[in-house]
Amino acid sequence: MINKLVPAAAATLAIFLTQALPAAACGGLIAPNGAIRLEKATTLVAWHDGVERYLTSFSYNGEASSFGWIVPLPAVPEKVEEGGGWTLQRLFRETHPQPQILDLAFAGKRANTPTSADVIMQVQVRALDIPVLRGSGQAVLDWASKNGFAVDGETHNHIVQYAKGSPIFMAAKYNADRAAKQRLIFGDGAPVLITMKIAHPWIPFEVLAAGAQVQADLYLLSDKPVNTSEWRALLGVSGVGSSVQDAEGFSLEFQEKMTESLYKDLSSDKNMSWVRRDSWLTYLTLNAPDDKVTYDMSVTPMGIVKVAPFGTKPMAIVDGTTTANRPLDAPTAPMGTAMTLLVLGIVLAAALWIARPRKA
Repeated sequence: MINKLVPAAAATLAIFLTQALPAAACGGLIAPNGAIRLEKATTLVAWHDGVERYLTSFSYNGEASSFGWIVPLPAVPEKVEEGGGWTLQRLFRETHPQPQILDLAFAGKRANTPTSADVIMQVQVRALDIPVLRGSGQAVLDWASKNGFAVDGETHNHIVQYAKGSPIFMAAKYNADRAAKQRLIFGDGAPVLITMKIAHPWIPFEVLAAGAQVQADLYLLSDKPVNTSEWRALLGVSGVGSSVQDAEGFSLEFQEKMTESLYKDLSSDKNMSWVRRDSWLTYLTLNAPDDKVTYDMSVTPMGIVKVAPFGTKPMAIVDGTTTANRPLDAPTAPMGTAMTLLVLGIVLAAALWIARPRKA
């Protein structure tokens, strides 16, 4: 599948150093006859106090003067704007340490669904024209057809399915004339930053499935460490090296408290002053056959990564679970608590053994 729905929210969020700036939106580009192909996906999602910021950028290859992408969103954005120019590359270097010689220093509620799609926001980011739409799946498809988007059968079905969960979509269309005036190199990505008010982080992943092996990187900035299981979080055991339940090939590879140097680099980038000094950075990577990537993702208040079949209402991935399966909203132990308890247990056992009564 070449002409594939592309999500932003996740837009949600791998990064190559210089010559290979990654695709940070999920899915593939919509272009006539599959003339454009999306490269590896990368997403940065930051969530704090009911606000998700989703930074996405994409690079592409092929030949076409007109192409675009359509993205499902969980809520009407507060703002859509150009994102930081080096943030994604800086995150890659943080989670993939390079030799010293290469280390360069970088200075909602669901709305009533109308019968036709309404354009509720219109912005420009570099060579991209970006409208935000509200409407049923068919209304969005009708709008796409009238505005020159080439939508194949599979993309059609995905838009209809995603609209069952949320009637909000973001479309982006490449403006070749403006790109030429701005002297942009064909294939370069434009970082798009989306700010939304939602109860939990939400990242669509199913749309990454493009008829081949799915490879994607996700960076999360959160108030607490993110984990893949409740018991690890409760005991303060790191989730690094563990896999996400019910998501083949999706694993947590790196985690750290925000360092001072990382904070300075990220917060000084364009429109990135919102980055929090006390955040936790988590890096997850996905490498799986496309027929196994049939889910979207969220994070519970406890910090646990959860997945659910795509098209599930975004907040229902966490809030819609049954009582028996609902994740505990229990406080998590500080990282390293389990090791501390183990050491204390060993010390206590040794003390008891030494102090035990001995026969004369």
